[in-house]
Amino acid sequence: MVRLIARHLRRFRRDQRGAVLVEMTLVAPLMLILSAGVFEFGNLIHDKLLMEAGLDDGARFAARCNSQLYTDAGLTAINCANIAANIAVFGNPAGTGSARVAGWSTANVTVTIGTNCQDVVVAGVTLYRSVTPQVCIVRAAGTYPYSGVGMLSLIGVAPITLSGLHEERLIRF
Repeated sequence: MVRLIARHLRRFRRDQRGAVLVEMTLVAPLMLILSAGVFEFGNLIHDKLLMEAGLDDGARFAARCNSQLYTDAGLTAINCANIAANIAVFGNPAGTGSARVAGWSTANVTVTIGTNCQDVVVAGVTLYRSVTPQVCIVRAAGTYPYSGVGMLSLIGVAPITLSGLHEERLIRF
């Protein structure tokens, strides 16, 4: 009986059939999880870049927008901050169409125009090149609650809130 068992064990050790199946069973779940993680991370970075591009566009518009010009010309006054938020989220001044990032809204974007002004020369040192004694800053800041495709929740990572900002000099024409 012992010889019979020993013979079967020797034959089992020499037999190569099924080895690939065992190896694949061990490696495949790890490779799938790694691939899904790479996809999730790429999706997160893509959404962050789209959000930052929108904030750049919104701040750039707000830095050059002049609502006083419209009022002086007898036209309907415009709200530069609201238009800049629409440009940031939707890519157009009207705020129509789909958002650059699905689920992002103008409620998540704050545009401040010219409230942060700094002296050009401080204690004899020129901090900014300007023809005016002060330089004012336009700031577009936003957040986006990233929901993703769900891989992060599988490993226990809480929902991520992406945030970004862009500052421009207030230029006005």
